[in-house]
Amino acid sequence: MIATKPRVRIAPSPTGEPHVGTAYIALFNYLFAKKHGGEFILRIEDTDATRSTREFEEKVLDALRWTGLSWAEGPDIGGPYGPYRQSDRKDMYQPYAQELLDKGHAFRCFCTPERLEQMREGQRAAGKPPKYDGLCLNLTAEEVTAKMEAGETSVIRMKIPTSGSCDFTDGVYGDVSIPWDSVDMQVLIKGDGMPTYHMANVIDDHLMKITHVARGEEWLASVPKHILLYRYFGWEQPVFMHLSLMRNADKSKLSKRKNPTSISYYSALGYLPEALMNFLGLFFIQMAEGEELLTMDELIEKFDADNLSKAGAIFDIQKLDWLNGRWIREKLSPEEFVSRTLEWAMENSRLTEGLKHSQSRISKLGELPNLAGFLLSSDVGLTPASFAGLKTSPAETLEIINTVQADFEKMVEWNVESIDAELRNVADKLGKKLRVVTPPLFVAMSGSSRSLPLFDSMAILGRSVVRQRLKVAATVVASMVGDGK
Repeated sequence: MIATKPRVRIAPSPTGEPHVGTAYIALFNYLFAKKHGGEFILRIEDTDATRSTREFEEKVLDALRWTGLSWAEGPDIGGPYGPYRQSDRKDMYQPYAQELLDKGHAFRCFCTPERLEQMREGQRAAGKPPKYDGLCLNLTAEEVTAKMEAGETSVIRMKIPTSGSCDFTDGVYGDVSIPWDSVDMQVLIKGDGMPTYHMANVIDDHLMKITHVARGEEWLASVPKHILLYRYFGWEQPVFMHLSLMRNADKSKLSKRKNPTSISYYSALGYLPEALMNFLGLFFIQMAEGEELLTMDELIEKFDADNLSKAGAIFDIQKLDWLNGRWIREKLSPEEFVSRTLEWAMENSRLTEGLKHSQSRISKLGELPNLAGFLLSSDVGLTPASFAGLKTSPAETLEIINTVQADFEKMVEWNVESIDAELRNVADKLGKKLRVVTPPLFVAMSGSSRSLPLFDSMAILGRSVVRQRLKVAATVVASMVGDGK
C-alpha cells in the first residue's frame, strides 16, 4: 500500500516529434496516480538548449492531450511548484550548485572539449569505458580562482565515492547494486550555466515533492548519481521504478529508424487515442486473453504496480490494429464514428488544405479521391512499378530519397518554406537540379507522379508520416537496385 498520496511526473524533452514511448511512460505514471489517489504532473525538461524548441514543446502537449491524459500541474496550466519548464527555472539551480561546491561534493572542471575527446579515445583504445579521469579534481582554490579570473570556461562536476557500491531497491528490478567505480563524475552545470538533466531532474523532483519516479530502464544506470545528489543535499529520495523498454518483435529497441514511433503518426493514420492507450496499458496489467478491450477507467481499476514484468514490452503493431478495429466497431456508435472520422480528416487542417490545393487541378469533383486521397491514406501502395517511369535510375532515386531522409531528420521547423529550402539544399548537395530531385519524392508521398504541390503536401502530411513514407520508398527502390532493374 502507498502510505501517502503519490505525486508523479512525466518530464519529456522537446527535442523532436513526441515518441510513443513518452505516451507509454506517461500512461504508467497517470495510472499510478489515479490508482492511489495521487497527482500526475507534467514538466518540460529543456536543458538541451541547442535542440529544444517551443514548436516541439507544443507538439508534446498536443500529443499528450490527444491521448486523453490530463495533468494537475504543468507549463500550460501552472501550479504551486512552478515554473514547469526547466529553462524558466535556470536561476534556481545555481545556489544548489554552489552549495555542492562549498560542501566539497563538487568541483570545477576546466578541461576543453578537445582534451576530453582525446581522453575518451585513449580509454576506448585501452578497452576501458570512457569516463572523466579526474584531472581537475585536485585543483587548489587559488588555481581555480586564477582560471576563473582569466575567463576560462568551466563546468561543475560531482564527486563520486572511490570504493564500494550504490545499493538501492527499485520498484520493478528489486535490489540493485552498482559499483561506484563504474559511475562517471557527472557534469552538473554546463559551461553556459544551464544544468544537465541529472542536476535539474533531482532538484526539480525534490522541489515539486515528487514521491515516485517512474521512467524507462535506460535510466537505471543513472540512479547512483541521483541518489548521491539526494544524499549530498540531505533530502529524502523518491521511490524509483524503471520500466522495461518497448521493443520490436525481434527484441530490438523501438526506434524511428526501424518503425514509426511518433504519436503524431498514429494520430494521422486514424488510430483512436483510446485504442492506443488501451494497447499500452496492457503492458501494466495481467489480463486474460479475450478481455483486452479496456477503457481508461478499467485500466485504472486493474492496474497493479507491484506486479510488473521486467521482460521487454513488445510493440506489436498487428495487435494495435486489432484493438483499434475493435474500438471502432464495438465502442463507437454510428454517430460517434461519423463525428470521429470528420474530426480525424480535419486534423491539422489536412482535408481543408488538401482541397484548396486540389481546386485548380481537377475538372470534376470525382477526381478528388485519386488526386488528394494520399493525404488521408495509411498506405499509398508503393511498388517497383511506382518508380519505373522516373528519368532517374533506381540507384540515383535511392540516393535522392536517402539524402532527403537524412537531411529532414536535422530540420527544426516543419513548414512549406523550410521544406522548400531543405530540398533545394539537397539538390545542391547532389549536384542535381531541383526538378530532378522532386519526381521521386512525388511518388514516395502519393504513389503517383501526378499529385498536389510537393512542398505543401509534405507540410500537410506532417514530419512523422513523411518520414515513414520515405522509409517505405527507400526499401522499395533498394529492392530495384538489388535486382538490377
